[in-house]
Amino acid sequence: MWRRGLRGKRHAWTDPPYSSYAAIAATFVGGLTLAAVLARALGREPRALSTLDFVTLSAATFKASRTISHDKLTSFLREPFVEGDAYDGDDEAPAGEGMQRAIGELVTCTRCVGAWVAAGLGTAQILTPRLGRLLTWSLAASAANDFLQASFVALERKSEDLGDRT
Repeated sequence: MWRRGLRGKRHAWTDPPYSSYAAIAATFVGGLTLAAVLARALGREPRALSTLDFVTLSAATFKASRTISHDKLTSFLREPFVEGDAYDGDDEAPAGEGMQRAIGELVTCTRCVGAWVAAGLGTAQILTPRLGRLLTWSLAASAANDFLQASFVALERKSEDLGDRT
């Protein structure tokens, strides 16, 4: 029997690795709990975040998630967990079973890895504020750059299309 995987690719059907999902979820919650305990022990209380902080964190999370899930630069992170070559970031399907497959599903899904990225960036801003803010703002600026570059290319194409009509 076959199933449709991520991005519609066909794969042999296997049962979902529920115990691996549970271990990953427990690691996520445990990591956040540990970060909160460490922040309290170090006397680093989270400050009230502004709307700008939230927007910046969102943009940084978007950029880092896309980078981890799709860029050539981070293919070495995905390679052990996907079928075939992870270099191009397209049509990668999780490989194996159990924990390998669960991690493969995590690192090829921008929304899934985004929760981890947001937690990591938020934790960094509390535990190491200078580094956390530098990293978050750098990633956010990179996301803005991606948007501006894509917008420029789209405007250029539209201008060429309009020029061809006259």
